[in-house]
Amino acid sequence: MEGHGEMGLIGEKIDTGLMVRMRDDEYESRSGSDNVEGASGDDLDAGDDQRPKKKKYHRHTPHQIQELEAFFKECPHPDEKQRLELSRRLGLETKQVKFWFQNRRTQMKTQLERHENLMLKQDNDKLKAENDIMRGAMANPICNNCGGPAIPGQISFEEHQLRIDNARLKDELNRICALANKFLGRPLSSLPAPMLLSSSNSGLELAVGRNGIGGLSSIGTSLHMGLDLGDGVLSTSSAMPLIKPPMGLMGNEVPVDRSMFIDLALLAMDELIKMAQTDSPLWIKSLDGGKETLNYEEYKRTFSPCIGSKPAGFVTEATRDTGMVIIDSLALVETLMDTGRWKDMFPCMVARAATIDWISTGSAGIRNGALQVMHAELQVLSPLVSVRQLKFLRFCKQQAEGVWAVVDVSLDISQEGTNVQPFVNCRKLPSGFVVQDLPNGYSKVTWVEHSEYDESCIHQLYRSFISAGMGFGAQRWVATLQRRCEFLAILMSSSIPNEDQTAVISSAGRSSMLKLAQRMTDNFCSGVCASTARNWDNLHVGNVGEDVRVMTRKNLDDPGEPPGIVLSAATSVWIPVAQPRLFDFLRDDRLRSEWDILSTGRPIQEMVHIAKGHKQGNCVSLLRGSPTNANENNMLILQETWSDASGSVVVYAPVDIPSINVVMGGGDSAYVALLPSGFAILPDEPSSYGGPHNFNRTMVKAGDNGTDGGGCLLTVGFQILLDSQPTAKLTVESVETVNNLISCTIQKIKAALKVT
Repeated sequence: MEGHGEMGLIGEKIDTGLMVRMRDDEYESRSGSDNVEGASGDDLDAGDDQRPKKKKYHRHTPHQIQELEAFFKECPHPDEKQRLELSRRLGLETKQVKFWFQNRRTQMKTQLERHENLMLKQDNDKLKAENDIMRGAMANPICNNCGGPAIPGQISFEEHQLRIDNARLKDELNRICALANKFLGRPLSSLPAPMLLSSSNSGLELAVGRNGIGGLSSIGTSLHMGLDLGDGVLSTSSAMPLIKPPMGLMGNEVPVDRSMFIDLALLAMDELIKMAQTDSPLWIKSLDGGKETLNYEEYKRTFSPCIGSKPAGFVTEATRDTGMVIIDSLALVETLMDTGRWKDMFPCMVARAATIDWISTGSAGIRNGALQVMHAELQVLSPLVSVRQLKFLRFCKQQAEGVWAVVDVSLDISQEGTNVQPFVNCRKLPSGFVVQDLPNGYSKVTWVEHSEYDESCIHQLYRSFISAGMGFGAQRWVATLQRRCEFLAILMSSSIPNEDQTAVISSAGRSSMLKLAQRMTDNFCSGVCASTARNWDNLHVGNVGEDVRVMTRKNLDDPGEPPGIVLSAATSVWIPVAQPRLFDFLRDDRLRSEWDILSTGRPIQEMVHIAKGHKQGNCVSLLRGSPTNANENNMLILQETWSDASGSVVVYAPVDIPSINVVMGGGDSAYVALLPSGFAILPDEPSSYGGPHNFNRTMVKAGDNGTDGGGCLLTVGFQILLDSQPTAKLTVESVETVNNLISCTIQKIKAALKVT
């Protein structure tokens, strides 16, 4: 579709002569509609000494051409299965379909190249005209004082032109030297000394030993923060590999907004490095030596606001955490700089991510100096916490051998111009991590999260939790990273821990099961948090509580869920039970009948257990509910559970036996229809954030109900198919049914745990 849109734009700009040539090309290629049966383009290129055999030509019918063109717009590169389907539907041979698409792509490429050549010729003519104007201006110089003709005096006109060119080149050289010194962190030795800016004046030199990042004081080298553009080498003999300029800018001009992005990235990196220092006065440790609190007075003395002052009504959260992760620094950097891999690494935190623009791709082969503009949606698994939509810079820089840093910083409203969103509920101050390789295959990661957000967008139940950094803070990023890296390490190893299953499953089947479970959890998160990753429509029903979010969506062509109208409902409550105890209760298949209405009276048996970590409970399971009488069928439930320091998740969905057999055999899991339901459990105890409970939370004594005087925040979410017809209308009774299902489930959990 993208290629089709470009052709529509081309058609508006090509002149008559070009259209004639394009028609000639079309005649030559026949738009792929005239095919030689049994021959490709290579077969027709016979040598001069060989007389080609007469070939039988076949002209496609208008209907066949119309169908092929329509399919080409959707998919210019069909696979063998799609070509077979087209040939069967249109009455053609598969090789005829294959050659048609080859010819059509060749024609499209030729037309685009012709148009690009025309545009380049026009740009060349424009530059020639500008050059002529500049030559004319230099031939008739104007005096800056009187405005009259300038008199060169006794020097020749050629010498006068050389002086003008020399002054212009000196100015350009000074600018390039300044940028090179700023980006690379060191002067260019090939340039004369008087024209260089010293690194001491740039203020961009950082010493790891002095900063003491993560105990790296033994590294005595100075670290320079810089931006390696292109190949990372700047010299007077080659053009600077500048940030790719927008259309209309000269070759070596740095756009104003992009140079601002570079300055902002360098300032943010400087701030992150200092915030990540060990024993920094910027952080105050708690009495038990665990949690750290930002020293705001010291912070204000040390840094100037790099993205403007804090908006009215916004509050600040700042956290820092350190952990050992089973991943090397280069792999972690590559993961963070790729939006798809970043989302896969933090699936329950990053709802959506996209790269808007690459300002620099870094040095050749590595991400050193890479800078990009990104958009992301961050979420907490609760309908009572708004999704954070961010537009920010992400900058990566190698600090030393085996030491890297990646920093994020929001783009200020004034920097975004007219493309800003009408409402911004959060902005990131310099945040990110510093990672150092360790000799045992692990890395030491120091993560810093610093942001300002609109507290009015958050329900009272979660305000203390979010302000303490438990929702979007460093602890959650590090805990998720540790758990996901442990899972990836287990997945790549030959030994799978804690495997205990009654059904034999191959490695391909295990991979398909894990992929299916991940899609199930992603869909559950989108239904709870209402990110734009899925198109949900909010419903406002009068008889449903304000703390219950009800949404619907119509599924027409997604094979991953049943067709029709899907309803999602979710709410969050506080329960005076510790997070580990509630997680163990919900994941225990022997206790499932105490809260699951569908499992009431059915004995539940675990058929497949795929471990996702060394911690008990981090796994994907296939459960079977045996029938209690002859009128019932076997019920299969796919379930994923995991728990770490930031929270726990129990997600499940019923699956049919034929589909899950295909998946267990290593088949494609994308066509298994799922409607997930489940629970998200977040720790909410005084020890978690050093603050008291609030918002109608009943304090319990330490030891009661398995708590230490606190509890947890429980989110319950259900997705059900209301009607298999997408045109059906939603009824109030359907919404009430789901609302009652949530209320009944919460009451059953409380009753089973004997809490109120």
